[in-house]
Amino acid sequence: MTNIITRSLTTAAVLAAFATPIALAAPALASGGSGGGVSSTGSCVGGGVFKLKAKHDGALIQTEYEVDTNHVGQSWAVRITDNGVTIFSGTVKTTAPSGSFTVRKLTANRAGTDVIRAHATMGTHSCGGTVSL
Repeated sequence: MTNIITRSLTTAAVLAAFATPIALAAPALASGGSGGGVSSTGSCVGGGVFKLKAKHDGALIQTEYEVDTNHVGQSWAVRITDNGVTIFSGTVKTTAPSGSFTVRKLTANRAGTDVIRAHATMGTHSCGGTVSL
């Protein structure tokens, strides 16, 4: 009987040791933290890749949207919203040497969860992603 209790306590201690770091890490990842954030990546229709990132920056949210097609000089129509409010709308060109563009914007940290959406189009090509912070 003592052997069964000892094994049960040892198993519980090992499980607790592994679960504690995971439990402590989850809130930092979910909140975005001061050094962390959230991101979304994917492929673009028609070629290329995108990356959308957002993180808290004091009372603001810092957003960064990058599209990389490896083709210099392409003009993309870009729109970025935060909870449906447009925070950027314009035409951006891919530049040398990488054939990419990046749009960086600061936006207000709205009440509740901020849902940041970014979308870019160029003819039949399109890229888009969403993050929640």
